[in-house]
Amino acid sequence: MIKLLIADAHPIIRKGLEHLFSASSDVKIVGSVDNGEAILEFLKTEPVDVIITEIDLPKLNGLTVLRRLKNEFPDVKTLIFSNQPENVYGFNSIKAGAAGYISKTVNIITINEAVLKVHSGGIHLSNELTQELAFGNRVNKNGAFFKKLSTRETEVLKLLAIGKKNKQVSQELDINEKTVSTYKARLMKKLKVDNLVDLVNQAKLLDL
Repeated sequence: MIKLLIADAHPIIRKGLEHLFSASSDVKIVGSVDNGEAILEFLKTEPVDVIITEIDLPKLNGLTVLRRLKNEFPDVKTLIFSNQPENVYGFNSIKAGAAGYISKTVNIITINEAVLKVHSGGIHLSNELTQELAFGNRVNKNGAFFKKLSTRETEVLKLLAIGKKNKQVSQELDINEKTVSTYKARLMKKLKVDNLVDLVNQAKLLDL
C-alpha cells in the first residue's frame, strides 16, 4: 500500500484528492497539509512514500520544499500537482528533485497513474514535455527562457514577483540577503531590465 501525503493551500483540492483515493486498493492517504513547512514536519513523525503537492504553498514554496526533501528525505517521491504552466515549472521541478509534474486540468485516471508510476521509480511528465526533454526542442519562448534559469533563480524570481522583500526571500530560501541581491542582479541582466518594478512586470508577462 502506497502511503500518500497531500499538500495544497486550498481545502477543496485536498478534499477532492482524498475522495479520489478513498476507494483505492493501492493508495492510502496518511495526511493532508496546507503549507510547505507542514510537509517537512509531517515527515519527521510519519512514514510517507509519495507526496502530491502544489508549487504555490504558504510558508515554504514548492521548489524550496523539493530541495529540502531531496536532502532530508531522499526516499520520498514527490509529484507536483499544479495550475502553474508546465513549460515554465516542469523542468525546474524535476531539477529540484520532483519525480513528476501534472496539471490540475488532467483527469482522475492520470492522477492515479502518476502516483503509481513515481512510486515505482519512474518519472511522470506530459507527452509534450517528455518530447521536449528527449529532443531538446522548445516551442514556447517563455519555456525557453525558464530553461536557462537555475532552480534557485526561478525560486527567487517567483518570490520577488509576488511582492516579497529581499529579507523575506532570504528567510524562506535560507540564504543571506547579499545572495538574494546577487540573484536579483543576474535576473535583471537576463531579463534586460534595470529596476525591480520592471523585473516583476516582466516576470508576470512570462506567466510566472
